[in-house]
Amino acid sequence: MSATAFPLLRPYRPALFDQAAKELDGVAARLAAQAGGKLTEQKTTTVDGRKIRSYRFEAGSDATRIGFVLDGRREVQLLCRAPTADGDPDGSCALLFDSFGLR
Repeated sequence: MSATAFPLLRPYRPALFDQAAKELDGVAARLAAQAGGKLTEQKTTTVDGRKIRSYRFEAGSDATRIGFVLDGRREVQLLCRAPTADGDPDGSCALLFDSFGLR
């Protein structure tokens, strides 16, 4: 599990969500392909009271969930990877997404 912050070149505003979502869909598809997988889920959800884009893919023996939280001039990438053989590979991922908060 990780939460990694990256700077944005231009400030994000919630009014830009639909445009940002299209761009993030492409980013997530490329990340899945680079890992040798294919997206199995892409959706809009809420984290810390904000609309975000969330994705799932499997590659090899791992299941990955990734989400992008946009706020002003930063993007926080929530990443959770677990072996698909785990009985509940999304349990820890759900905890990350449910408990994450920007400071």
